[in-house]
Amino acid sequence: MLLYILYCKEETKEGSIDMLMMNMDASAVSVPKNYQHILALVFAVKEINENPHILPNVSLGFQIYDSYFTAKQTYHATMQFVSSRKTFVPNFNCGLQKNLLAVIGGLDSQTSLDVATILGMYKIPQLIYGSAPVTGRNQDLSLYQMSPSKDLEHAGILYLLLYFKWTWIGVLVMDNDDGERIVQSLLPEFLKHGICIAFTAYCSGGNFLHKVPNMMEKGKKVYDQVMGSKAKVFVYFGLSYSINNLMWLSYMSDVGSVAWKAKGKVWILTAQMEFTSYVYQTTWDADEIHGILAFTVHSSDLPGFQTFVERRNPSNAKGDGFIEKFWHHAFNCKFPNQDQGWEEGEEGEICTGQEVLQSLPASFYEKRMTGHSYSIYNAVYAVAHAAHAMLSFITKHRRVINAENLNFLGQEQWQTKPVSECSDSCYPGYFKKVKEGKPFCCYDCIRCPEGKISNHKDMSECSNCIDENFPSKNQDFCIPKYITFFSFEEPLGLSSAFFALFLSLTTALVLGTFIKHHNTPIVKANNRSLSYTLLLSLLLCFLSALLFIGQPERVTCLLRQPAFGTIFSVAISCILAKTTTVVLAFMATRPRSRMRKWMGKRLANSIVLSLSLVQGGICAVWLATSPPFPDVDMHTVTEEIILQCNEGSVILFSCVLGYMGFLAIVSFTVAFLARKLPDTFNEAKFITFSMLVFCSVWLTFVPTYLSTKGKSLVSVEIFSILTSSGGLLSLIFSPKCYIIWLKPKLNNREGLIRGRSPNT
Repeated sequence: MLLYILYCKEETKEGSIDMLMMNMDASAVSVPKNYQHILALVFAVKEINENPHILPNVSLGFQIYDSYFTAKQTYHATMQFVSSRKTFVPNFNCGLQKNLLAVIGGLDSQTSLDVATILGMYKIPQLIYGSAPVTGRNQDLSLYQMSPSKDLEHAGILYLLLYFKWTWIGVLVMDNDDGERIVQSLLPEFLKHGICIAFTAYCSGGNFLHKVPNMMEKGKKVYDQVMGSKAKVFVYFGLSYSINNLMWLSYMSDVGSVAWKAKGKVWILTAQMEFTSYVYQTTWDADEIHGILAFTVHSSDLPGFQTFVERRNPSNAKGDGFIEKFWHHAFNCKFPNQDQGWEEGEEGEICTGQEVLQSLPASFYEKRMTGHSYSIYNAVYAVAHAAHAMLSFITKHRRVINAENLNFLGQEQWQTKPVSECSDSCYPGYFKKVKEGKPFCCYDCIRCPEGKISNHKDMSECSNCIDENFPSKNQDFCIPKYITFFSFEEPLGLSSAFFALFLSLTTALVLGTFIKHHNTPIVKANNRSLSYTLLLSLLLCFLSALLFIGQPERVTCLLRQPAFGTIFSVAISCILAKTTTVVLAFMATRPRSRMRKWMGKRLANSIVLSLSLVQGGICAVWLATSPPFPDVDMHTVTEEIILQCNEGSVILFSCVLGYMGFLAIVSFTVAFLARKLPDTFNEAKFITFSMLVFCSVWLTFVPTYLSTKGKSLVSVEIFSILTSSGGLLSLIFSPKCYIIWLKPKLNNREGLIRGRSPNT
């Protein structure tokens, strides 16, 4: 992988090109197609040096270095930029008469980042014509990207997949940090848009010639994943040379578990990938790969470039140390003075220099300018125009410049302005706190308190988000809150609605059974009309739980608490009336008892009506003075806006619950005192157990209700309604239903008199 450095020297404009190759061997042109990158650089420098309107009296030159796909060689080559040419001494450039302007490269993001790590210390600009690396917030690097951002390309890939409705895809990424970054950040976005990932394969990076065993091992794994998957579309986030991975896949059928079938599959390639071949792939059949959709970097046909390339041959390319190696690899021939590149005893044709470039396949030689070559061409012009603008500015202000020390074009002038600060800037998410005893410009950067943000650098204090937003994880911007409520769609809401309807149907079944057997002794016992009223109120209790589920509206907020309180009061009043009737019935059996005049339905109806009217009166006052209304809670849960019902008057709501609790305690007490009466006509034991369950549920409800926040508050109340009502239904009516359904022979007067009542 090649790196290009541009420098200038003051001299008369000439047409010659000063080309210097450092750290080069045959591997530099092991991908012959990349020779066009070098020609684009040469062509741009040639045009500029021949143009009297750009950098007059200053000539551009360049040097080319090879990174060998390794960080070690990349660092070594980069350090040579800033050292003497003859002796490698870092930071020592005595005798270097040419002024370094910029560095162009590399082709992949990791090489670019390795170069930038060193160049950043020297403030030397670096123009990237390949994929840009992801840099950290604290890295001060002079990087300039010539190609569009990857985000645009990723959006294009997503749009393409959605347009063709390709929702089941395989993904191939490089086995490096860039590949892992795609897996962690981009693939979740695909999932959000309904695109499922069949598999994610990690492909080898670097030069395959150096890693054949590793390539074969990983290649077999990728081959089996591709051919064994039902997916027909594969997205490949590769490097410039990664097309060779696909070519290798077609030759892996001998070691793979499935035969190679290229037809019917679609490959989507990123713009970074070029259709290139290594030297050893000269005879490989590229047609084995079908159905490629490739994004590409923008390019343009430059006037004169194609002619410049076509006329280039070993006889007229003076100073070009690459052309013989390119010619040798491209045409498989040997120059008489060339000793390298052939095995001992191997024979081959002699290069004449008149071979036709147009006869080469596109994977070896592209006739038109590629996107990467066009980016290199533009990078050279960008550096030249920037240097020309600086020269014009200084000339305009009549500054005297020493021709031998052209510092205005050297690396020093690319530096940012000197920094003289007591403290470094505070990034978003932090605020400045002045150090005690120090001037105000000396401060510490303190993380914003929880719940606050700072979205600009060097903020003196953090601010709160508006109520509709909440702070991000890094506390550097606000995120809209999620609107939520206890809905039918969520599992807890759906299950609550299911149990409410199930218990309602059960109650209706019991009520129907009682009506059908209304003349039997088991139904007549303990006041038949009270049993009907109690069952109807329990049915409404179960249905009232549905008012608590769903988005709060004005009507549901007005009805749910008053309806719940009134219906429960009717149910408890019925139980109290049934218990009171039992007690009075046994007291009336005594001789000369005055309780006989209180016997009958009038007493029971009066108890139910009067006690229910008291609760109804409380609810009426509540609705008239301070009724419940729909409200939003923006503060209980940080990330949510909770839609809920505001109870209006907390005092009246407490009165409703308190009165209901009072009735429950009285009913429990009366039933407990009557539990030892004869069993034949006595429901007191079952009422005692049912009211014990009822009181236990609602005594637990109060502290739980006060300590619960958000949607869970509603679920707690629904649970209490269903549990307490279900306890009353099961404990009071299940013995009677058992007799009616399973023991009908006992449902007669004789059975009750013999003690075989439903209560035994």
